Amino acid sequence: MNRSDPTPLFELFNEIGIIEQLSRTLLEVRLPDGLIAPHFGVLSHLSRGRDGATPVQIARAFQVPKTSMTHTLKGLEQGGYVTLKPNPEDGRSKQVWLTDKGRGLRDQTIQALAPDFAKLLGQFDVERLIEIKPVLTDLRILLDDARDSP
Repeated sequence: MNRSDPTPLFELFNEIGIIEQLSRTLLEVRLPDGLIAPHFGVLSHLSRGRDGATPVQIARAFQVPKTSMTHTLKGLEQGGYVTLKPNPEDGRSKQVWLTDKGRGLRDQTIQALAPDFAKLLGQFDVERLIEIKPVLTDLRILLDDARDSP
């Protein structure tokens, strides 16, 4: 492989991007009306032990402007999926907490995807995907760390 040729790496990231678009569409079909993938992403983020994060912290994690995250959180709060409470360490900010309804929606959505995943299992060697997960995780960690450095 010619390490100075960016084409193979570009093609890899292009495939990942297309997979993201297709999987987002698959997810959004399973979400209740009015909710989209960014809403689900926040619910998943909070469910992984990030309850109590501030909107700014969540916006940074998703690499979106605070205003965009504020809009996303407003929709989740109106639906009863999250609660925003005053931050005891900084009275100017809030903390975001996942509600039981939000956790339930996340779990129900994952279960609603089960038939889609079963179909995938019947058409694709999922073991191949499982084998590359550690490589993708390493790539994600590298890219995540790189965004914080100059």
